[in-house]
Amino acid sequence: MYDYGRGVPQNDKTAVRWYTLAAEQGFAEAQNDLGAMYHYGKGVDQNHNTAVKWYTLAAEQGFVGAQYNLSIQYALGQGVTENYVKAHMWANIARYNGYENTKKLMEHLVASMTQEQIAKSQDLAQECVDKDYKGC
Repeated sequence: MYDYGRGVPQNDKTAVRWYTLAAEQGFAEAQNDLGAMYHYGKGVDQNHNTAVKWYTLAAEQGFVGAQYNLSIQYALGQGVTENYVKAHMWANIARYNGYENTKKLMEHLVASMTQEQIAKSQDLAQECVDKDYKGC
């Protein structure tokens, strides 16, 4: 992994180049990592819209890290309109798929949501799982 400098000199631009090649071939982990590079502006200009694009592609393939990252984007309104229902939906899906670091995020979201919003989020999460994460 070039962005961490394991076995090679650390070079964010080189990491972006390799992540892009792999992401464009549909590799979910590379799509998630490329999303993170755009999210943090490592090796590229920071661009939350592009981060969301790559996170979404990986999340739709069931990549749990991207599902969690997408929930954060919705919670913060970065690259998408702030939407706690969607944020909770993606966090709930990530938790369902075994991502253990969702507790604090979900607690934060629930504290700002109505019971109706929470119920809607849970319904959307189930629909999303039923659709194999496509078009959520």
